[in-house]
Amino acid sequence: MCGIVGYIGSKTALPILLEGLKRLEYRGYDSAGLAFSQPGQELLICKRAGKIVELEKYLQQQGLTEVQSTAGIGHTRWATHGEPTDINAHPHLDCLGKIAVVHNGIIENYRILKEWLVKQGHVFKSDTDTEVVAHLIEEMKGSDLLERVLSIVEKLEGTYGLLIVSSENPGEIIAVRNGSPVSLGYGDGENYVASDSLPFVGMVTKVQHLMDGQAARLTPESVEIFDFKKQQLAAVPEELTLSLEQIAKGGYDHFMLKEIFEQPRSIADTMAGRVYFHENSGQYDVNLGGIADYQELLSGASNIIITACGTSWHAGRIGEILFEHLARIPTEVKYASELISLDHSAITPGSVAMAITQSGETKDTDEAIKLLQKRGVSVFGICNVVGSTIARRCGKGVYTHAGPEIGVASTKAFTAQVITLVMMSLIAGKINGSLVRRDIEWAKIHPNFEEGQSWSQYFLKELANIPGKIQQILDRAEEIKKLAEIFSARRNFLFLGRGINYPVALEGALKLKEISYVHAEGYPAGEMKHGPIALIDEDMPSLVILPNNDHAYQLIYGNIKEIKSRKGVVIAIALEGDESAREVADYIFYVPPTSYLLLPLLTVIPLQLLAYYIAVKRGCEVDQPRNLAKAVTVH
Repeated sequence: MCGIVGYIGSKTALPILLEGLKRLEYRGYDSAGLAFSQPGQELLICKRAGKIVELEKYLQQQGLTEVQSTAGIGHTRWATHGEPTDINAHPHLDCLGKIAVVHNGIIENYRILKEWLVKQGHVFKSDTDTEVVAHLIEEMKGSDLLERVLSIVEKLEGTYGLLIVSSENPGEIIAVRNGSPVSLGYGDGENYVASDSLPFVGMVTKVQHLMDGQAARLTPESVEIFDFKKQQLAAVPEELTLSLEQIAKGGYDHFMLKEIFEQPRSIADTMAGRVYFHENSGQYDVNLGGIADYQELLSGASNIIITACGTSWHAGRIGEILFEHLARIPTEVKYASELISLDHSAITPGSVAMAITQSGETKDTDEAIKLLQKRGVSVFGICNVVGSTIARRCGKGVYTHAGPEIGVASTKAFTAQVITLVMMSLIAGKINGSLVRRDIEWAKIHPNFEEGQSWSQYFLKELANIPGKIQQILDRAEEIKKLAEIFSARRNFLFLGRGINYPVALEGALKLKEISYVHAEGYPAGEMKHGPIALIDEDMPSLVILPNNDHAYQLIYGNIKEIKSRKGVVIAIALEGDESAREVADYIFYVPPTSYLLLPLLTVIPLQLLAYYIAVKRGCEVDQPRNLAKAVTVH
């Protein structure tokens, strides 16, 4: 969750580290700090609670903006142990002030280690778990910093991505990974290290991601990689494909807005080279290279378990419906944090699992994968970040190729995940014959449907048209902005949907909560009268997803009537051409029609925009909402 960054080379480190920390702001943080090492000098430590701008003000006040050190480490902290204060901000020092440590993760046994260190005479200044690392290294004697660091890792329980510098070893930075991501950037006469590759973009072309149980020693001229037994390992750098254009706002006020508007392209990128529809023959094909060797395993599964957190869990709920409709495989979705806490008697080797995560680093999801694999369950990964922990742990799965998502509130990652689940369920259904059976059943009901076109052909055509239909919605974003102006002062919202649009209601409520700090509840529309209807009045708007191609349309229509009879205000998301919606809704936003199973890709777009514009109207920090982090790498 925290951001760590380091630089060593011939350039002045300060501006490089500050820029690196700014690129990591999306991870979420409440304090920031820097440590510089330079031959013949003591370590220079600068840290402050608050945003990076507070750190920059402190540097100016102290006359430190011209620090000439060419090596240093930086950190943005998301508080876990101890309040967000100047003292608790990283870096943390040993007693002598010769060793500085920044840390992403949690040292679970820090209390035991701290008690022992206090008995040895160490004096602690902070409330953090991280400070024990600096004091433990101090306890280890010797001149080889890497050796001292590796001698303490067996004492640490928990997760950690560590960067360490020492005034006694000013020409190097030590990096350590166990459960928290650490990436290396290879330069010419300079080298970089960080939580992910974003700080390197535009600086280097080669990167490497440390594996768990690995450490690295960086100097200006070299990067050496070791296991925890100090056996040197071969470096395996790969191309850094991100560009500065991809990580810039591109003229938008916020990354979130940019990423909402990128969805026509990001969805097309997710399908590119994977979905083929041949107009002349009417034939289609779906091909996912990451699961090409495992298609029979997927299509023949007795049941599927989908595990994820947050927005990815909502995508998983849609995936549940897709797999049960298109592949006729029983599917259930479990929060990763709950899966690792529940009785697992229902998990059998006959099950197949999917883990969904944007970052590929989500701690709870990673722990759920390890549990499933231990029980003999084969796990497919669905993630956005190439080379991430979960992608490597699963060994099979699909990259969503949505491009970097920097806004903390996920938008384009969600739609890319849904598209990926559509493609996977189509492959499974095609191989196990479910789509053929569906086509036969459809033909009996609709013998003259578009001159004999099969349902599968119709569905693939609709899938191919999704990016264009999303663009049609985005072209009318001003309509949503006007709605946001009307409702921005409301403190409570109710989001309602049925079937495949119920997870969309959950996602819409989550977006509003995340970035606008407005209380919002997502609910199945049919369950409203079992409790939430008690909340309905003229001050609590209800946003209802009302597609007239849903077999439950009349039921949802009746739910709206119940709201209206209690003076509730209704905002409806309806399909173009549905004039009946005007009879019950106070406000309507129309989306283009498509297959029922693809509707979430369209109905979610106005909800993302509504949350964004309400947050802006309320003066909230859209890209960095309070208390949240992009990648949750701790329990």
